[in-house]
Amino acid sequence: MTREQLETHQIPIYFAAVLAAVAFGLLASDTARPLQALVTPAIAVLMYAMFLQIPFLDLRQGLGNRRFMAALLLANFILVPLLVWAITRGLIDQPALLVGALLVLLTPCIDYVVVFTHIGKGDARLTLAATPVLLLAQLALLPLYLALMLGDNVRLAITPFVEAFVLLIVLPMALAVVTSAGARRSRVVAAWNHAWAWLPVPAMALVLLVVIASQIAVVQGDFKHLLPVVPVYLGFMLAAPLLGMFAARLLCLSATEARSVTFSAATRNSLVVLPLALALPEEVRGLAAAAVITQTLVELVSELVYVRLVPRLVR
Repeated sequence: MTREQLETHQIPIYFAAVLAAVAFGLLASDTARPLQALVTPAIAVLMYAMFLQIPFLDLRQGLGNRRFMAALLLANFILVPLLVWAITRGLIDQPALLVGALLVLLTPCIDYVVVFTHIGKGDARLTLAATPVLLLAQLALLPLYLALMLGDNVRLAITPFVEAFVLLIVLPMALAVVTSAGARRSRVVAAWNHAWAWLPVPAMALVLLVVIASQIAVVQGDFKHLLPVVPVYLGFMLAAPLLGMFAARLLCLSATEARSVTFSAATRNSLVVLPLALALPEEVRGLAAAAVITQTLVELVSELVYVRLVPRLVR
């Protein structure tokens, strides 16, 4: 199999990983639960593999599209937070669900959104180039949004956010930049870089496997408690793409750029925020993490709808 074939078939690979994880997690929950310890390392490996695909040393060209960046930031950090605030008001009396929903819905995806954008006929290269900006913006704004929307319901420590930022963002990004710079001077580093170009798809499948397998039993056990958050996710699934389209039209983007903004607005950062949910106070940790996983399962199904509808709606 070539790398191109691997990337072409990545969606079936991801769904196979999800199905395998669900089966393993439910049928062998005692064996699967310790996989939780692998969640953060697996995500760090995925982020390094993804960052290696970003032309950090040539970002000026990608970030030079100011209208695209403005639409992306408008959709993800103004319009979507307003939507999230509105649709989560019904969870005020259920702080664990509220914090889980806010964690996952306030953070735009920076990994497999590139895949779905490409399949949905968007500009995946622009989305990839915008990844560092999306990362830094969401990590800077997430504590502020949480403080405003949670109020006194849940008190969060800043330490887990700092640790996640360093382990999942700063270190993988710094290593990727160093690797990319070294690849221009060394054949050995260039060969290493080339080898890692094969890994984003397997790394994503691994992350889905360890995350879902280790948490699916918790989701099953808390299913009746999770029901109130499902309509929130379905409402987001329906409204978020419309906000992306609105932002794109407001900034007069081309069709491919508009599709990219639409996918970004609708796709959330569930895999990266899961370690944050697992670091919450004990009284809300389990249900908040289960709420994050539930969003992942809803989103993977919704993406299959998006890749068919978005190219038809955004022309």
